[in-house]
Amino acid sequence: MRFVLFLAIVGVLAHGVVLDANNPAATVFQSAAGVIGYRLFGVVLWSAAISSVVGAAYTSVSFFKTFHPVLIKHERLCITVFIILSTLIFVLVGRPKTLLILAGAVNGLILPIALAIVLIAAANSRLMKGYRHPIWMQAAGWMVVVVMGSLAIISIAASH
Repeated sequence: MRFVLFLAIVGVLAHGVVLDANNPAATVFQSAAGVIGYRLFGVVLWSAAISSVVGAAYTSVSFFKTFHPVLIKHERLCITVFIILSTLIFVLVGRPKTLLILAGAVNGLILPIALAIVLIAAANSRLMKGYRHPIWMQAAGWMVVVVMGSLAIISIAASH
């Protein structure tokens, strides 16, 4: 679907359409199909958003429910609460474009943090049952953590 949308954008831009800076994606749909295209864009955007929110809520709760049996028992309620909290944050903060960019920037922290945890575990001989991870691989891994972590922090700072 992203590829098809990309081709649509290229086609519209090739015809000389200038995108509206406030809503460039909607401009593509509107210039291609008029008011109907603009309305269609709203439906497509809403569909993508709702499926993402439900998927993110389900995935997040599937991680959280491992913390306590009560969360497993009330999984559907937790998913509902997660969606309501996400909606409240969106409504209270507003600025969807800024929130989307900030969320992507914060996601950039996940890989360096996860890699750091793996590297710490790999250095623990008790966890690794006597396996010794090569020092050069540890050093290379920590360099990746530092570089990616730095880039994520710069990205978060730039998104404000």
